[in-house]
Amino acid sequence: AVDGHDVGERSSDVDPDDHETPRCPATSLPFGAEEGVAVPVQISNTPNPNALKFTVGVDVGGPKTFSASGEVDDPTAAALLGIEGVTSVFMTADFITLTKTPDASWESIAPAATDVLEATFG
Repeated sequence: AVDGHDVGERSSDVDPDDHETPRCPATSLPFGAEEGVAVPVQISNTPNPNALKFTVGVDVGGPKTFSASGEVDDPTAAALLGIEGVTSVFMTADFITLTKTPDASWESIAPAATDVLEATFG
């Protein structure tokens, strides 16, 4: 067995406030990713407890914002707004931020959103 501190990063080596996905300068893909190979969706908290950031590792376009009460001309945003409790979708760079109603649960929204995003961008 190898001591966990001898392999990979230690928690003291990682800045918890650094949410940027490191990218290869030559390909613009996240390090370790290969073109055409799915990058797992990464979920991050935001300062707003009713919003989560879903990093997909590829360009999602934007910036674009869609709300449940407005017109939605993007199929991914429409699918995400179809998840019960989701009120808005913000898309830009390589991530999507979802906002939910205060009484909705991330326990049901996050897995459904991840499925949509992996099917679309994975």
